[in-house]
Amino acid sequence: MGSYVDFLDKPIFKIVGESADRLGMECYVVGGYVRDRLMNRPVKMDLDFITIGSGIALAKEVRKNFKNKPKLNVFKSFGTAHMNVLGVDLEFVGARKESYNRSSRNPTVENGTLEDDQNRRDFTINAMAICLNKTRWGELIDPFNGKKDLENKNIQTPLNPNQTFDDDPLRMMRGIRFAAELDFRIEAGTLKSIRDYSTRIDIVAPERIVQELNKLMSVEKPSYGLGLLFTSGLMNEILPEICALRGVEEIEGHLHKDNFYHTLEVVDNVSMTSENLWLRWAALLHDIGKPKTKKFIKPQGWTFRGHEFVGSKMIPKLFKRLHLPRDGRMKYVQKMVMMSSRPASLVDDSVTDSAVRRLLFDAGDDVEDLMLLCEADLTTKNEKKKRRYLNNFKEVRLKFKEVEERDQIRNFQPPVSGEEIMEQFGIGPSPVIGEIKEAIKEAILEGQIPNEKEAAKIKMEEVAKQLGLIQ
Repeated sequence: MGSYVDFLDKPIFKIVGESADRLGMECYVVGGYVRDRLMNRPVKMDLDFITIGSGIALAKEVRKNFKNKPKLNVFKSFGTAHMNVLGVDLEFVGARKESYNRSSRNPTVENGTLEDDQNRRDFTINAMAICLNKTRWGELIDPFNGKKDLENKNIQTPLNPNQTFDDDPLRMMRGIRFAAELDFRIEAGTLKSIRDYSTRIDIVAPERIVQELNKLMSVEKPSYGLGLLFTSGLMNEILPEICALRGVEEIEGHLHKDNFYHTLEVVDNVSMTSENLWLRWAALLHDIGKPKTKKFIKPQGWTFRGHEFVGSKMIPKLFKRLHLPRDGRMKYVQKMVMMSSRPASLVDDSVTDSAVRRLLFDAGDDVEDLMLLCEADLTTKNEKKKRRYLNNFKEVRLKFKEVEERDQIRNFQPPVSGEEIMEQFGIGPSPVIGEIKEAIKEAILEGQIPNEKEAAKIKMEEVAKQLGLIQ
């Protein structure tokens, strides 16, 4: 199979190999490390070791080699052990074979051979192993020609893909994620099997699905993986809201764009300017309100009025279903979707400073992300038109800078606090305090008064008179 001694250049491999030899066990490094070294990719700081025998016993033997004993986590029911040594995660497991019940992706496990263990791997490119025993140091074990599939940029399963995906449907998501991450193609029979077994994804925990989705959304060009999710049928099971964007309708010669492919392009555009996962999610979801708001109105044609509001209201339910975090990250995505069209309304020369102040107030620290999303939303193929719009957005950014420097609206804090209002008028907590603060905020946003304490105090007295607090 060939020697890959140069792949074993980290001291940990010698330590693990010598520990296995002392116990009389076969031992191999497997999976992602082998794949990534063969591809000359940056190697992740986690290593998977397989032994013929007890992975826990090998882990305990390895641990003895370190003066400062690393914490050893043992999972007896799975026959695995884990430790972290100098920032490197080490996972130890005994070779095993698996059998599955169709209602669960959790297998029944029993001890097995290296061949059994490689048979159960998801894809050929992840089924390669390098021996760490002294007598076979550096020997590559590659029964399914994973090295050739790496060279051919090919994703396929070691055994029959129908069985592979029926046993563990999450492997379908992993296959698409690997294709997107590595820019590989999925072998035709393997892709057909994903289509045939796509509905099996419903037995997989939402947390595991989202883990793969987030990895896919984090690649350099997510549209490739998202497109595969769609054509394989998996997207319809996981994100039907995105599938609903697909298609073009024509009435009286009026067409609207295909919002599905537009959305994929927007996600890619955002990915070229930001690694922010949640901004990428906002790009994916920014048009999900369009199918519910689509109307044909004469004479202008198709409209999607209010789709940003409708889309933002759909997000909590979607996040709950997928077990995405329902915290500040969800609120951020909602805000980006809700505000996704607002900067475009500021390009007109007649736009008031008040409108600019309100957008800065509503967007806060996320205004730059909002602008990136709006610029990514320009998917026209008319270069002249695109340049004009991008220049317009440059003007919007200049307006933001000018108004912000003068009025300091971003992360607005009221110049007069509730405590100061209570002390000034000798009153306790009440709705009146909120009314006065709101009136001051509105006056500042409308440009009626500057964002300064003295001006705010004058406004406070004026509103207090109107509310009958003072004569």
